[in-house]
Amino acid sequence: MARLTRTALRELSIGQRISQGGITAERTAAAIRISVNVMVDGQRIHRRGFASLAECQEFLDQARADARRGRLNLPQGRKLALTFGRAAQEYVERLEQSEGKNLVAKRRQLKLHLTPTFGAERLDQLSPFSIERYKAARRKTGAATGTIDRELATLSHLLNRAVEWKWIDRLPVRPKKFNEDRRRIIALDDAQCDRLTAAARASSDPDLWLFMEIGLNTAMRHREILGARWDCVDFARRRLYIPEAKAGQREQPITKALTETLAREREMRQDRDGWIFPARRAGSSATLDRMTKPFKAAVIAAGLDPAQVTPHTLRHTAITRLVESGVDLATVQQISGHRTLSMVLRYAHIHGQHIDKAIAALERPANPVAPKLHQARHGVVDLIR
Repeated sequence: MARLTRTALRELSIGQRISQGGITAERTAAAIRISVNVMVDGQRIHRRGFASLAECQEFLDQARADARRGRLNLPQGRKLALTFGRAAQEYVERLEQSEGKNLVAKRRQLKLHLTPTFGAERLDQLSPFSIERYKAARRKTGAATGTIDRELATLSHLLNRAVEWKWIDRLPVRPKKFNEDRRRIIALDDAQCDRLTAAARASSDPDLWLFMEIGLNTAMRHREILGARWDCVDFARRRLYIPEAKAGQREQPITKALTETLAREREMRQDRDGWIFPARRAGSSATLDRMTKPFKAAVIAAGLDPAQVTPHTLRHTAITRLVESGVDLATVQQISGHRTLSMVLRYAHIHGQHIDKAIAALERPANPVAPKLHQARHGVVDLIR
């Protein structure tokens, strides 16, 4: 077999070709076409249109250098890049060992949708384009936006845990959910809050009333409330430290009334430094998993619709109160713990009474001269006519 050299290329007849090391040169009537079809670090590279062997070889050298650089950037202890498929398996296994949340749903989402789409891709090279392509494909199958958003939430959780567990050194992408501005925000009025609070105090669940108080007085998320600890409460400064929140760790401001309620409750506890909502399993050192069932029972007892009113409604209600009270949106963001100001703007768009009040400040006293001028001009017009 002829070697791929400049001399051999000059001797090629029309239609003849030479291949060596993944490089193919073919003589056509117009010119010599050079193409590459090789595997580099487990990825197929197929490129054509090189002007010379030197240009082709330079391209291959660069591709191999990039692959080596990718291997050098791998987290310590890994020699090969982790594929999404393998990461999904290890992710589920770890969650099973640590009693992870929503395991049944996550297994189903990974098995049926996420792994078939991203399984062969490197975990550290997922791109915004591949996420958008996934969303478009799922929409074509008839999947609802809420369903796809939950799948993207699982994908986000996997990527965040991958960074935490040192599988990858950084987040390759932040999966963007469908526009949540279109969703209806349910907020309770004062009378509904009173009925729901009364139902919570009458509930057989001993912790529901406190869960409700924290939700309505802080705008914290369901998981953030259940993950709160006594040793993270600064009673003097009225702050609750949240080490793991959706947008990162933060200090949550709490009201004076809630601070006093928490102080009284802590005095009655045996464990004054552990979980505020400890799990009720014997010997367990974990926190409560969720408050969904007792909350739903209280919603029904209060005469509200459980399909509309969920634990997250407490957060919506608290944020809505802040916005309607005229609190500036940047301050609302600090209290609510939203990652971006655009998320808070949803409440300003939907609950705009404070905007109607603010616009009144632009009103100016009517100018008495203007009507007279207006009438005079109309009189001239009438005479001309």
